Amino acid sequence: MTHHLVSKTKSVGDEDSDQDELRQRLSTRAKSVSQNDISENFPNDEKHDLIDAVLEVPTKCVEQAKEVGKFVVDYLVDHSHLPCWLIDNEFLLSGHRPPMPSVKQCFASIFRLHTETVNIWTHLVGTFIFVGMATYFLTQPASEVHIEKKLIFGAFFLAAILCLLCSTLYHIFSCHSPKISKFFGKLDYCGIAILIIGSVVPLLYYQFYCEFGTKIAYLSLIGLLGITCIVISLWDRFASSDYRVYRVLLFITFGIFGIIPTCHYVSRHGFEYAFTAGATQYLLLVGALYIIGAGLYAARIPERLAPGLFDIWFQSHQLFHVFVVAAACVHYYGICVLSHNQTSYFGDCRTDILSSSTGSLASLIN
Repeated sequence: MTHHLVSKTKSVGDEDSDQDELRQRLSTRAKSVSQNDISENFPNDEKHDLIDAVLEVPTKCVEQAKEVGKFVVDYLVDHSHLPCWLIDNEFLLSGHRPPMPSVKQCFASIFRLHTETVNIWTHLVGTFIFVGMATYFLTQPASEVHIEKKLIFGAFFLAAILCLLCSTLYHIFSCHSPKISKFFGKLDYCGIAILIIGSVVPLLYYQFYCEFGTKIAYLSLIGLLGITCIVISLWDRFASSDYRVYRVLLFITFGIFGIIPTCHYVSRHGFEYAFTAGATQYLLLVGALYIIGAGLYAARIPERLAPGLFDIWFQSHQLFHVFVVAAACVHYYGICVLSHNQTSYFGDCRTDILSSSTGSLASLIN
């Protein structure tokens, strides 16, 4: 014990001697630079206090750097250290959030870089975009935008906002706990079904503007399929990573059923009419964006091709999010064109739009 105390005394003495030597060097250098100024303005005691303060700054910086470094190391974990309920993509090898059983921690992770950062921000920004568009559109005076049109477009805006918001919340809280992660995962899939239903509503309204019975039949079919998707999405086993491909196929199938009314519209009025007044080209682009994004997500491309390279940036789920936001924006533009053409060229309902509006249609095509 005596030896331990001696060693400890020596170590403390060494630290003091090092501090004295460093203080002496700093003092000598300061004197050589501006000895007269220091002597005139500071007494000897104040000189030592100033030197101690200067020496204390780098010490505090080192301590803070160690704390930050420790926090960062503890904050992110590799794929192999994740609990089973957080394992989703085996090709993302590092940069994962550990379990965070705190709402505050989950929200704080929005502003830190990890595998979910881009997933959160792509749909969070998308949510703000559609909230802004909806606010601008729905606050237009009734003389410019009829209340009926506001309701039809409002259904699409609401569906898009709910879908993007549910997705954002899932990616924020997916690391909270198994129960919370599962709950928001189900909410995420329900949001996708709601988006598909909300996207079909304005299409049916304008494509079959004068055919009330056809609109009701298609709305009933799409609504029934949407409810089926929501019920299946609430199934616990369906939310597991083993069913990822089946989830994608289910929603692709639901989306394809949503395209059936457009195919009916094209077959009835012809390609020339559908791709001019009907703005079908935008709807096809929307379908292509959704399918490409979902395909990348299901195949885990590009991270499957280079595991570990896309842990933070450009992983398949991020690309899928970008495609979803882009498709929703294109869809909005497409139904705006469809609405404009309906009111500008065809006016009120007529028995045979094509035969009674040949002049207007010809001017639209030209």
